[in-house]
Amino acid sequence: MFSKLLPLDLQKYLQMSAQQRRHELQKTLWFMPIIYVVSSLLLVAVTLLLDHQLNLAHYVHPVFHARAQATQTLLGALIGGILTLSAFTLNSVLVVLTTFSGQFSPRMLLNFVADKKTQHVLGIFHGSFVYVLVVFLFVTGQQNEFYVAIPSTTVVLAFITVMVFIFFINHATTWMQVHNITWTMNRESKEIIKDSLRNELEEYRTNEPGNKYEDYRSQEVIVTSPKPGYIQLIHFKEIIEQAKRDDIIMKLHVKVGDFTLRHNRLFSYWGPGKDNINEEVYRNLIEIGHKETEIQDIKMGMTKLAEIGVKGLGNNDPKTAINTIHQMADLLVSVEGYITFSPYLADQTEQVRIIMDSEDFTYYLYRGFGYIRHYADKNYPIITEIIVALTLVSQSIDASKHDQLWEFASNTVDHISAQFIYDMDRKYLLDKLYDLALMTNHEMDYYGVERRLLNINPTDY
Repeated sequence: MFSKLLPLDLQKYLQMSAQQRRHELQKTLWFMPIIYVVSSLLLVAVTLLLDHQLNLAHYVHPVFHARAQATQTLLGALIGGILTLSAFTLNSVLVVLTTFSGQFSPRMLLNFVADKKTQHVLGIFHGSFVYVLVVFLFVTGQQNEFYVAIPSTTVVLAFITVMVFIFFINHATTWMQVHNITWTMNRESKEIIKDSLRNELEEYRTNEPGNKYEDYRSQEVIVTSPKPGYIQLIHFKEIIEQAKRDDIIMKLHVKVGDFTLRHNRLFSYWGPGKDNINEEVYRNLIEIGHKETEIQDIKMGMTKLAEIGVKGLGNNDPKTAINTIHQMADLLVSVEGYITFSPYLADQTEQVRIIMDSEDFTYYLYRGFGYIRHYADKNYPIITEIIVALTLVSQSIDASKHDQLWEFASNTVDHISAQFIYDMDRKYLLDKLYDLALMTNHEMDYYGVERRLLNINPTDY
Protein backbone atom coordinates (compact mmCIF):
# COMPACT_ATOMS: atom_id res chain seq x y z
CA MET A 1 0.00 0.00 0.00
CA PHE A 2 2.80 2.39 0.97
CA SER A 3 4.73 1.61 -2.21
CA LYS A 4 1.91 3.08 -4.34
CA LEU A 5 2.53 6.47 -2.76
CA LEU A 6 6.13 6.52 -3.97
CA PRO A 7 7.18 8.01 -7.35
CA LEU A 8 7.24 5.58 -10.26
CA ASP A 9 11.04 5.81 -10.44
CA LEU A 10 11.22 4.42 -6.89
CA GLN A 11 8.40 1.90 -7.26
CA LYS A 12 10.34 0.02 -9.92
CA TYR A 13 13.11 -0.79 -7.42
CA LEU A 14 10.61 -2.45 -5.09
CA GLN A 15 9.43 -4.68 -7.93
CA MET A 16 12.94 -5.95 -8.72
CA SER A 17 14.70 -8.94 -7.24
CA ALA A 18 17.41 -8.22 -4.65
CA GLN A 19 20.18 -9.02 -7.15
CA GLN A 20 18.80 -6.76 -9.85
CA ARG A 21 17.99 -3.98 -7.36
CA ARG A 22 21.57 -3.97 -6.11
CA HIS A 23 22.84 -3.85 -9.70
CA GLU A 24 20.55 -0.95 -10.65
CA LEU A 25 21.34 1.10 -7.54
CA GLN A 26 25.04 0.85 -8.27
CA LYS A 27 24.44 2.53 -11.63
CA THR A 28 22.58 5.57 -10.31
CA LEU A 29 24.07 8.95 -9.42
CA TRP A 30 21.80 9.59 -6.45
CA PHE A 31 22.22 6.50 -4.26
CA MET A 32 25.75 7.13 -2.93
CA PRO A 33 25.22 10.92 -2.45
CA ILE A 34 22.13 10.15 -0.34
CA ILE A 35 24.27 8.01 1.96
CA TYR A 36 26.76 10.87 2.33
CA VAL A 37 23.99 13.42 2.92
CA VAL A 38 22.51 11.28 5.70
CA SER A 39 25.99 10.86 7.18
CA SER A 40 26.52 14.63 7.05
CA LEU A 41 23.29 15.19 8.99
CA LEU A 42 24.56 12.83 11.66
CA LEU A 43 27.83 14.77 11.72
CA VAL A 44 25.80 17.98 12.15
CA ALA A 45 24.12 16.48 15.21
CA VAL A 46 27.46 15.38 16.70
CA THR A 47 29.20 18.73 16.24
CA LEU A 48 26.22 20.69 17.56
CA LEU A 49 26.12 18.41 20.58
CA LEU A 50 29.82 18.99 21.23
CA ASP A 51 29.62 22.77 20.95
CA HIS A 52 26.16 23.53 22.39
CA GLN A 53 25.52 20.79 24.93
CA LEU A 54 28.98 19.65 26.05
CA ASN A 55 30.55 23.11 25.60
CA LEU A 56 33.73 21.74 24.06
CA ALA A 57 35.35 25.21 24.16
CA HIS A 58 35.88 24.81 27.94
CA TYR A 59 38.08 21.75 27.45
CA VAL A 60 40.43 22.78 24.63
CA HIS A 61 43.12 25.39 24.18
CA PRO A 62 41.88 28.90 23.30
CA VAL A 63 43.81 28.79 20.04
CA PHE A 64 41.06 26.51 18.69
CA HIS A 65 38.23 28.82 19.73
CA ALA A 66 36.19 30.72 17.14
CA ARG A 67 33.55 33.32 17.89
CA ALA A 68 30.06 33.01 16.44
CA GLN A 69 30.54 35.85 13.96
CA ALA A 70 33.80 34.40 12.63
CA THR A 71 32.19 30.98 12.37
CA GLN A 72 29.28 32.45 10.43
CA THR A 73 31.66 34.21 8.06
CA LEU A 74 33.62 30.99 7.52
CA LEU A 75 30.48 28.97 6.87
CA GLY A 76 29.02 31.57 4.52
CA ALA A 77 32.19 31.64 2.43
CA LEU A 78 32.50 27.86 2.27
CA ILE A 79 28.87 27.38 1.22
CA GLY A 80 29.61 29.23 -2.00
CA GLY A 81 33.03 27.65 -2.42
CA ILE A 82 31.87 24.06 -2.03
CA LEU A 83 28.87 24.69 -4.25
CA THR A 84 31.20 26.07 -6.94
CA LEU A 85 33.45 23.02 -6.76
CA SER A 86 30.38 20.79 -6.95
CA ALA A 87 29.23 22.62 -10.08
CA PHE A 88 32.64 22.18 -11.70
CA THR A 89 32.60 18.49 -10.80
CA LEU A 90 29.14 17.92 -12.28
CA ASN A 91 30.22 19.80 -15.40
CA SER A 92 33.25 17.49 -15.67
CA VAL A 93 30.97 14.48 -15.36
CA LEU A 94 28.83 15.76 -18.23
CA VAL A 95 31.94 16.34 -20.36
CA VAL A 96 33.16 12.81 -19.68
CA LEU A 97 29.75 11.30 -20.47
CA THR A 98 29.50 13.28 -23.70
CA THR A 99 32.98 12.15 -24.73
CA PHE A 100 32.20 8.52 -23.97
CA SER A 101 28.97 8.65 -25.92
CA GLY A 102 30.54 10.24 -28.98
CA GLN A 103 33.96 8.60 -29.15
CA PHE A 104 33.46 5.19 -27.59
CA SER A 105 30.00 3.82 -26.90
CA PRO A 106 26.77 5.23 -25.42
CA ARG A 107 26.56 2.00 -23.42
CA MET A 108 29.74 3.09 -21.59
CA LEU A 109 27.94 5.94 -19.82
CA LEU A 110 26.69 3.80 -16.95
CA ASN A 111 30.14 2.32 -16.40
CA PHE A 112 31.58 5.71 -15.49
CA VAL A 113 28.51 6.56 -13.40
CA ALA A 114 28.73 3.22 -11.59
CA ASP A 115 32.44 3.62 -10.86
CA LYS A 116 32.87 3.75 -7.08
CA LYS A 117 35.38 6.59 -7.23
CA THR A 118 32.97 8.75 -9.21
CA GLN A 119 30.12 8.06 -6.81
CA HIS A 120 32.21 8.69 -3.70
CA VAL A 121 33.44 12.02 -5.11
CA LEU A 122 29.89 13.22 -5.77
CA GLY A 123 28.83 11.96 -2.35
CA ILE A 124 31.61 13.87 -0.58
CA PHE A 125 30.73 17.12 -2.35
CA HIS A 126 27.01 16.89 -1.65
CA GLY A 127 27.54 15.71 1.92
CA SER A 128 29.95 18.57 2.67
CA PHE A 129 27.62 21.14 1.15
CA VAL A 130 24.65 19.90 3.17
CA TYR A 131 26.74 19.90 6.38
CA VAL A 132 27.91 23.49 5.93
CA LEU A 133 24.43 24.67 4.93
CA VAL A 134 22.62 23.05 7.87
CA VAL A 135 25.22 24.03 10.47
CA PHE A 136 25.03 27.64 9.26
CA LEU A 137 21.38 27.74 10.38
CA PHE A 138 22.32 26.81 13.96
CA VAL A 139 25.16 29.25 14.46
CA THR A 140 23.86 32.28 16.35
CA GLY A 141 25.18 35.84 16.14
CA GLN A 142 25.96 36.16 19.83
CA GLN A 143 29.47 37.55 20.23
CA ASN A 144 30.19 35.74 23.49
CA GLU A 145 29.68 32.26 22.07
CA PHE A 146 32.69 30.18 21.15
CA TYR A 147 32.74 27.22 18.78
CA VAL A 148 35.36 24.50 18.36
CA ALA A 149 33.85 21.42 16.74
CA ILE A 150 31.89 23.27 14.04
CA PRO A 151 34.70 25.47 12.61
CA SER A 152 37.25 22.66 12.93
CA THR A 153 35.02 20.19 11.14
CA THR A 154 34.15 22.76 8.48
CA VAL A 155 37.80 23.51 7.73
CA VAL A 156 38.57 19.80 7.50
CA LEU A 157 35.65 19.24 5.11
CA ALA A 158 36.73 22.22 2.98
CA PHE A 159 40.25 20.78 2.75
CA ILE A 160 38.84 17.36 1.84
CA THR A 161 36.62 18.77 -0.90
CA VAL A 162 39.57 20.62 -2.47
CA MET A 163 41.69 17.46 -2.47
CA VAL A 164 38.76 15.40 -3.78
CA PHE A 165 38.24 17.89 -6.62
CA ILE A 166 41.88 17.46 -7.68
CA PHE A 167 41.52 13.69 -7.33
CA PHE A 168 38.39 13.69 -9.49
CA ILE A 169 40.02 15.65 -12.31
CA ASN A 170 42.86 13.13 -12.30
CA HIS A 171 40.41 10.23 -12.08
CA ALA A 172 38.32 11.48 -15.02
CA THR A 173 41.32 12.06 -17.28
CA THR A 174 42.82 8.70 -16.34
CA TRP A 175 39.54 6.84 -16.81
CA MET A 176 39.11 8.31 -20.28
CA GLN A 177 42.38 6.84 -21.53
CA VAL A 178 41.72 4.01 -23.95
CA HIS A 179 43.82 1.36 -22.24
CA ASN A 180 42.05 2.03 -18.93
CA ILE A 181 38.61 1.90 -20.55
CA THR A 182 39.26 -1.41 -22.30
CA TRP A 183 40.91 -2.91 -19.22
CA THR A 184 37.94 -1.83 -17.08
CA MET A 185 35.48 -3.42 -19.50
CA ASN A 186 37.55 -6.60 -19.57
CA ARG A 187 37.65 -6.73 -15.76
CA GLU A 188 33.91 -6.16 -15.38
CA SER A 189 33.14 -8.86 -17.95
CA LYS A 190 35.38 -11.30 -16.06
CA GLU A 191 33.49 -10.48 -12.86
CA ILE A 192 30.26 -11.37 -14.63
CA ILE A 193 31.75 -14.69 -15.69
CA LYS A 194 33.01 -15.51 -12.20
CA ASP A 195 30.19 -14.14 -10.06
CA SER A 196 27.12 -14.81 -12.18
CA LEU A 197 27.91 -17.56 -14.65
CA ARG A 198 30.48 -19.66 -12.84
CA ASN A 199 29.05 -19.46 -9.33
CA GLU A 200 25.41 -19.76 -10.38
CA LEU A 201 25.65 -22.27 -13.23
CA GLU A 202 28.83 -24.31 -13.21
CA GLU A 203 27.96 -26.38 -10.14
CA TYR A 204 24.77 -27.50 -11.90
CA ARG A 205 26.19 -28.13 -15.38
CA THR A 206 26.58 -31.69 -16.60
CA ASN A 207 27.79 -33.13 -19.87
CA GLU A 208 25.70 -36.28 -19.46
CA PRO A 209 22.00 -35.53 -19.97
CA GLY A 210 20.92 -38.87 -18.46
CA ASN A 211 17.19 -39.40 -18.14
CA LYS A 212 15.44 -36.65 -20.12
CA TYR A 213 11.93 -38.05 -19.58
CA GLU A 214 11.58 -38.79 -23.28
CA ASP A 215 8.41 -40.82 -22.59
CA TYR A 216 6.70 -37.57 -21.56
CA ARG A 217 8.18 -35.42 -24.34
CA SER A 218 5.10 -35.82 -26.53
CA GLN A 219 3.09 -34.05 -23.80
CA GLU A 220 5.40 -31.01 -23.74
CA VAL A 221 3.68 -27.81 -22.61
CA ILE A 222 4.83 -24.48 -24.06
CA VAL A 223 4.66 -21.33 -21.93
CA THR A 224 4.79 -17.91 -23.60
CA SER A 225 6.12 -14.54 -22.52
CA PRO A 226 3.62 -12.35 -20.62
CA LYS A 227 5.07 -9.09 -22.01
CA PRO A 228 7.66 -7.76 -24.47
CA GLY A 229 11.17 -6.94 -23.32
CA TYR A 230 14.68 -8.21 -22.77
CA ILE A 231 15.48 -11.26 -20.70
CA GLN A 232 17.38 -9.61 -17.86
CA LEU A 233 17.80 -12.33 -15.28
CA ILE A 234 17.07 -16.04 -14.94
CA HIS A 235 17.07 -17.49 -11.42
CA PHE A 236 18.55 -20.84 -12.37
CA LYS A 237 19.01 -22.17 -8.83
CA GLU A 238 15.41 -21.47 -7.84
CA ILE A 239 14.12 -22.97 -11.10
CA ILE A 240 16.14 -26.15 -10.54
CA GLU A 241 14.83 -26.50 -6.99
CA GLN A 242 11.24 -25.87 -8.08
CA ALA A 243 11.56 -28.27 -11.03
CA LYS A 244 12.91 -30.93 -8.67
CA ARG A 245 9.90 -30.52 -6.37
CA ASP A 246 7.52 -30.65 -9.35
CA ASP A 247 9.52 -33.47 -11.00
CA ILE A 248 9.71 -31.92 -14.45
CA ILE A 249 12.30 -30.88 -17.00
CA MET A 250 12.24 -27.32 -18.34
CA LYS A 251 13.61 -26.27 -21.70
CA LEU A 252 14.44 -22.58 -22.02
CA HIS A 253 13.73 -21.13 -25.45
CA VAL A 254 15.41 -17.81 -24.63
CA LYS A 255 18.78 -16.70 -23.27
CA VAL A 256 19.73 -13.81 -21.05
CA GLY A 257 19.95 -10.75 -23.30
CA ASP A 258 17.41 -12.01 -25.86
CA PHE A 259 14.47 -9.83 -26.83
CA THR A 260 11.03 -11.40 -26.68
CA LEU A 261 7.57 -10.27 -27.70
CA ARG A 262 4.31 -10.99 -25.93
CA HIS A 263 3.20 -14.58 -26.54
CA ASN A 264 6.63 -15.61 -27.87
CA ARG A 265 7.90 -18.94 -26.56
CA LEU A 266 9.56 -18.51 -23.18
CA PHE A 267 10.02 -22.06 -21.95
CA SER A 268 8.44 -25.48 -22.15
CA TYR A 269 8.26 -28.38 -19.69
CA TRP A 270 7.44 -32.05 -19.48
CA GLY A 271 7.74 -34.87 -16.98
CA PRO A 272 5.76 -36.95 -14.47
CA GLY A 273 4.60 -33.88 -12.50
CA LYS A 274 3.60 -31.67 -15.42
CA ASP A 275 -0.12 -31.78 -14.59
CA ASN A 276 0.35 -30.02 -11.24
CA ILE A 277 2.48 -27.09 -12.37
CA ASN A 278 1.93 -23.47 -11.42
CA GLU A 279 3.36 -21.80 -14.52
CA GLU A 280 3.27 -18.37 -12.92
CA VAL A 281 5.91 -19.44 -10.39
CA TYR A 282 8.34 -20.21 -13.20
CA ARG A 283 7.43 -17.06 -15.11
CA ASN A 284 8.34 -14.97 -12.07
CA LEU A 285 11.78 -16.59 -11.98
CA ILE A 286 12.54 -15.18 -15.44
CA GLU A 287 12.80 -11.39 -15.20
CA ILE A 288 11.87 -9.37 -18.29
CA GLY A 289 12.55 -5.64 -18.60
CA HIS A 290 12.77 -2.82 -21.10
CA LYS A 291 16.58 -2.84 -21.35
CA GLU A 292 19.53 -5.21 -21.42
CA THR A 293 21.53 -5.71 -18.23
CA GLU A 294 24.96 -7.17 -17.57
CA ILE A 295 24.12 -9.19 -14.47
CA GLN A 296 24.28 -12.54 -16.28
CA ASP A 297 24.90 -11.39 -19.84
CA ILE A 298 28.58 -11.76 -20.80
CA LYS A 299 27.61 -10.98 -24.40
CA MET A 300 26.66 -7.43 -23.36
CA GLY A 301 30.14 -6.82 -21.97
CA MET A 302 31.78 -8.28 -25.07
CA THR A 303 29.60 -6.12 -27.32
CA LYS A 304 30.52 -2.95 -25.42
CA LEU A 305 34.19 -3.83 -25.66
CA ALA A 306 33.83 -4.55 -29.39
CA GLU A 307 32.07 -1.20 -29.89
CA ILE A 308 35.13 0.60 -28.57
CA GLY A 309 37.21 -1.11 -31.24
CA VAL A 310 34.66 -0.30 -33.93
CA LYS A 311 34.60 3.36 -32.86
CA GLY A 312 38.39 3.38 -33.04
CA LEU A 313 38.24 2.14 -36.62
CA GLY A 314 35.63 4.76 -37.50
CA ASN A 315 37.75 7.53 -35.95
CA ASN A 316 40.89 6.37 -37.79
CA ASP A 317 42.44 5.36 -34.48
CA PRO A 318 44.00 1.93 -35.07
CA LYS A 319 45.74 1.88 -31.68
CA THR A 320 42.38 1.89 -29.91
CA ALA A 321 41.18 -1.00 -32.06
CA ILE A 322 44.39 -2.96 -31.43
CA ASN A 323 44.15 -2.43 -27.67
CA THR A 324 40.53 -3.61 -27.77
CA ILE A 325 41.56 -6.74 -29.69
CA HIS A 326 44.16 -7.58 -27.04
CA GLN A 327 41.67 -7.20 -24.19
CA MET A 328 39.09 -9.22 -26.12
CA ALA A 329 41.60 -12.05 -26.52
CA ASP A 330 42.19 -12.10 -22.76
CA LEU A 331 38.44 -12.11 -22.12
CA LEU A 332 37.97 -14.98 -24.57
CA VAL A 333 40.52 -17.04 -22.64
CA SER A 334 38.51 -16.40 -19.46
CA VAL A 335 35.30 -17.46 -21.19
CA GLU A 336 36.87 -20.74 -22.29
CA GLY A 337 38.42 -21.36 -18.88
CA TYR A 338 35.42 -20.65 -16.68
CA ILE A 339 32.43 -21.75 -18.74
CA THR A 340 31.51 -25.35 -19.51
CA PHE A 341 29.71 -25.33 -22.83
CA SER A 342 26.96 -27.74 -21.84
CA PRO A 343 23.23 -26.96 -22.14
CA TYR A 344 22.23 -29.28 -19.28
CA LEU A 345 21.70 -28.21 -15.67
CA ALA A 346 21.08 -30.98 -13.13
CA ASP A 347 19.97 -31.08 -9.50
CA GLN A 348 21.85 -32.72 -6.61
CA THR A 349 20.65 -36.17 -7.68
CA GLU A 350 22.19 -35.60 -11.15
CA GLN A 351 18.76 -35.49 -12.75
CA VAL A 352 18.61 -32.93 -15.55
CA ARG A 353 16.13 -30.16 -14.74
CA ILE A 354 16.96 -27.39 -17.23
CA ILE A 355 17.92 -27.62 -20.90
CA MET A 356 19.26 -24.32 -22.23
CA ASP A 357 19.91 -23.06 -25.74
CA SER A 358 23.52 -24.10 -26.23
CA GLU A 359 26.19 -21.44 -26.67
CA ASP A 360 29.45 -22.97 -27.80
CA PHE A 361 32.90 -21.40 -27.95
CA THR A 362 32.34 -20.31 -31.56
CA TYR A 363 29.39 -18.18 -30.46
CA TYR A 364 31.54 -16.16 -28.03
CA LEU A 365 34.37 -16.04 -30.55
CA TYR A 366 32.05 -14.41 -33.06
CA ARG A 367 30.54 -12.01 -30.50
CA GLY A 368 34.04 -10.93 -29.54
CA PHE A 369 35.76 -10.48 -32.89
CA GLY A 370 32.92 -10.65 -35.43
CA TYR A 371 31.93 -6.97 -35.25
CA ILE A 372 35.52 -5.75 -35.34
CA ARG A 373 36.27 -8.01 -38.29
CA HIS A 374 33.23 -6.77 -40.18
CA TYR A 375 34.00 -3.07 -39.74
CA ALA A 376 37.71 -3.58 -40.38
CA ASP A 377 36.75 -4.50 -43.95
CA LYS A 378 39.95 -3.89 -45.98
CA ASN A 379 41.98 -2.67 -43.02
CA TYR A 380 44.44 -5.55 -43.32
CA PRO A 381 46.76 -4.51 -40.46
CA ILE A 382 43.77 -4.77 -38.10
CA ILE A 383 42.76 -8.13 -39.58
CA THR A 384 46.34 -9.28 -39.08
CA GLU A 385 46.18 -8.15 -35.48
CA ILE A 386 43.04 -10.25 -34.98
CA ILE A 387 44.92 -13.29 -36.29
CA VAL A 388 47.82 -12.51 -33.93
CA ALA A 389 45.33 -12.37 -31.04
CA LEU A 390 43.81 -15.71 -32.07
CA THR A 391 47.31 -17.22 -32.10
CA LEU A 392 47.84 -16.01 -28.53
CA VAL A 393 44.45 -17.43 -27.53
CA SER A 394 45.30 -20.81 -29.06
CA GLN A 395 48.28 -21.09 -26.71
CA SER A 396 46.11 -20.53 -23.64
CA ILE A 397 43.04 -22.67 -24.27
CA ASP A 398 42.27 -26.34 -24.70
CA ALA A 399 43.28 -27.91 -28.01
CA SER A 400 39.67 -28.97 -28.64
CA LYS A 401 38.89 -25.33 -29.53
CA HIS A 402 41.75 -24.97 -32.03
CA ASP A 403 39.67 -25.98 -35.04
CA GLN A 404 37.17 -23.22 -34.27
CA LEU A 405 39.94 -20.63 -34.04
CA TRP A 406 41.38 -21.70 -37.39
CA GLU A 407 37.99 -21.72 -39.10
CA PHE A 408 37.30 -18.18 -37.90
CA ALA A 409 40.71 -16.96 -39.05
CA SER A 410 40.64 -18.68 -42.44
CA ASN A 411 37.10 -17.44 -43.05
CA THR A 412 38.29 -13.93 -42.21
CA VAL A 413 41.07 -14.16 -44.80
CA ASP A 414 38.79 -15.67 -47.46
CA HIS A 415 37.27 -12.29 -48.35
CA ILE A 416 40.68 -10.73 -49.08
CA SER A 417 41.34 -10.22 -52.76
CA ALA A 418 44.86 -10.97 -53.95
CA GLN A 419 44.63 -8.08 -56.42
CA PHE A 420 43.88 -5.43 -53.79
CA ILE A 421 46.39 -5.96 -51.01
CA TYR A 422 49.82 -4.44 -50.61
CA ASP A 423 52.75 -6.83 -50.77
CA MET A 424 53.94 -6.02 -47.25
CA ASP A 425 50.41 -6.39 -45.86
CA ARG A 426 50.10 -9.77 -47.57
CA LYS A 427 53.50 -10.97 -46.35
CA TYR A 428 52.85 -9.98 -42.75
CA LEU A 429 49.33 -11.43 -42.85
CA LEU A 430 50.56 -14.76 -44.21
CA ASP A 431 53.36 -14.92 -41.63
CA LYS A 432 50.92 -14.50 -38.75
CA LEU A 433 48.40 -16.86 -40.30
CA TYR A 434 51.13 -19.50 -40.61
CA ASP A 435 51.90 -19.10 -36.90
CA LEU A 436 48.24 -19.76 -36.12
CA ALA A 437 48.20 -22.75 -38.48
CA LEU A 438 51.15 -24.29 -36.65
CA MET A 439 49.55 -23.72 -33.24
CA THR A 440 46.21 -25.21 -34.34
CA ASN A 441 47.67 -28.04 -36.42
CA HIS A 442 46.27 -26.73 -39.72
CA GLU A 443 49.48 -26.29 -41.65
CA MET A 444 48.18 -28.03 -44.77
CA ASP A 445 45.07 -25.82 -44.81
CA TYR A 446 47.33 -22.78 -44.63
CA TYR A 447 49.03 -23.64 -47.91
CA GLY A 448 45.70 -23.39 -49.72
CA VAL A 449 45.19 -19.87 -48.38
CA GLU A 450 48.75 -18.95 -49.30
CA ARG A 451 48.35 -20.16 -52.89
CA ARG A 452 45.23 -18.06 -53.34
CA LEU A 453 46.75 -14.86 -51.94
CA LEU A 454 49.97 -15.28 -53.92
CA ASN A 455 48.09 -16.18 -57.12
CA ILE A 456 50.02 -19.43 -57.41
CA ASN A 457 48.61 -22.16 -59.59
CA PRO A 458 48.29 -25.37 -57.53
CA THR A 459 50.09 -27.33 -60.26
CA ASP A 460 53.08 -24.98 -59.94
CA TYR A 461 53.25 -25.04 -56.17
